[in-house]
Amino acid sequence: MTTPVGKPTSSAERPARRMPGWAKALTAVVLVLVVLFAGLRLSLVPGLKDLFGSETRDRSGPALLKSVQDISRYDAASGNFQVVVDLEKDAKFLPDAIRGTRTLYVGAGTVDAYVDLGRVGEDDVTVDEERTSATLRLPHAALGEPALDPDRSYAVSKQRGLLDRLGDLFSDNPNGEQAVQKLAARHIGAAAKDSELKARAESNTTAMLRGLLTSLGFEKVRVTYGT
Repeated sequence: MTTPVGKPTSSAERPARRMPGWAKALTAVVLVLVVLFAGLRLSLVPGLKDLFGSETRDRSGPALLKSVQDISRYDAASGNFQVVVDLEKDAKFLPDAIRGTRTLYVGAGTVDAYVDLGRVGEDDVTVDEERTSATLRLPHAALGEPALDPDRSYAVSKQRGLLDRLGDLFSDNPNGEQAVQKLAARHIGAAAKDSELKARAESNTTAMLRGLLTSLGFEKVRVTYGT
């Protein structure tokens, strides 16, 4: 039996309408906003924040002692330094919005100045027969390696191009700060060399040795540097 011409088809026989693409996108956006709003409301309700919050667990293994090194140096002074590192990396033929990074980093750390007493030999110590006068010849003070303080060092801002952001998604160490940390340590080490830290270390070492030998009965103690 055929359907007469001009007679409308029933609703069961009509093809189902497909949802337009813009409607699907709008629905997805609404769902995302609903989830975000619900998460915000849950965080404001006492008790529910802990229920849906994250938990941090330390599954690290025990620390292993690799080696032991005897230290014969006297740490006589320590300097605290701070530097602002502005590190920028650009591509030659691409704009910064596509490829390039710029990091503003505040690095804070310390540098120790020490005198290596292990280098003092028998010929470097002279004592008179009455044991009332002593002369010591010590090596000049040296500087240790700069040590950054992670609690006082931080990145102020990070700017990355689109390709760099995409690369971070597939990187094992996204947003690594090794480059700015090394540069901060280098600047701190250079600042320590230009400071009076080594002179302060020699002065403090001289005062320490004079106080020690005076308590042992020496009346005159002379300390020189140059070995």
